[in-house]
Amino acid sequence: MKGPLFYSKILLFGEYGIIKDSKGLSIPYNFYNGALKTDGLQTESSIKSNGNLKRYVEYLKGIDPELVTFDIEALEKDVNEGMYFDSSIPQGYGVGSSGALVAAIYDKYAFDKITVLENLTREKLMTLKSIFSEMESFFHGKSSGLDPLNSYLSIPILINSKDNIEAAGIPSQKSDGKGAVFLLDSGIIGETAPMVGIFMEKMKQEGFRNMLKNQFIKHTDACVDDFLKGDFKSLFTNTKKLSKVALSHFKPMIPPQFHALWKNGLDTNDYYLKLCGSGGGGYILGFTEDIEKARQSLKDYKLEVVYNF
Repeated sequence: MKGPLFYSKILLFGEYGIIKDSKGLSIPYNFYNGALKTDGLQTESSIKSNGNLKRYVEYLKGIDPELVTFDIEALEKDVNEGMYFDSSIPQGYGVGSSGALVAAIYDKYAFDKITVLENLTREKLMTLKSIFSEMESFFHGKSSGLDPLNSYLSIPILINSKDNIEAAGIPSQKSDGKGAVFLLDSGIIGETAPMVGIFMEKMKQEGFRNMLKNQFIKHTDACVDDFLKGDFKSLFTNTKKLSKVALSHFKPMIPPQFHALWKNGLDTNDYYLKLCGSGGGGYILGFTEDIEKARQSLKDYKLEVVYNF
């Protein structure tokens, strides 16, 4: 028995900024996915996943029933029979591994669930986001609920502010387009909680708060608007500004061996790098107007193209 597939996600814009009400844009990335399985398979990873699910069931019992209720009986029965989450989504890479699991559990075990087939009003999206925020907090300490929301609905999500999100239409891809968004594998597993901790510590400084509001959030919002409009010329101008601000003010979130590579992109304009999720490892996001040029410049690294334009 195998449940439906839930995909990974990429937050194109909005990392850290959305904590302070910047805009954000998150898209599904179906290169990676995961599904709940009960096929009696006993591997190291299935046993580990099953153990995690046992602890997770206990956590779900404590969620406010006003918000969401689950068929705990069925869930416990399946977990006791060895159910696990079979996933190709790399963990600690900023592409939403726990989000896909949360989406799968909600899909299968929640009572009165909001489905993808309904008319998704803003209220319903916000309700889902609140539910997923609670459900995913088990994994991250504090979750916005956006990763599971993206995984569950499998549509691009535009974040206007904390209390205002909507399904978004993004420009269709040009398969032969020279411009591209790509993922660069840092080869390091990133931990979300410590990175967010560093960010919260920096937020205590007035200078950092001002930079966040007047530069980081301003450029992020501009990038989201450009991308949705398909104004790629302006997008690259703003992405360069964003990349520069990240290198100056988010250095601890960028693995040290990538500092020079990051700067090289800004100097040559072959590509611009930005954080993918909380940083500290995992994937780094790249934007380029000429994917062949970027491949040449980054020939020692593994690039995965996410989107062509």
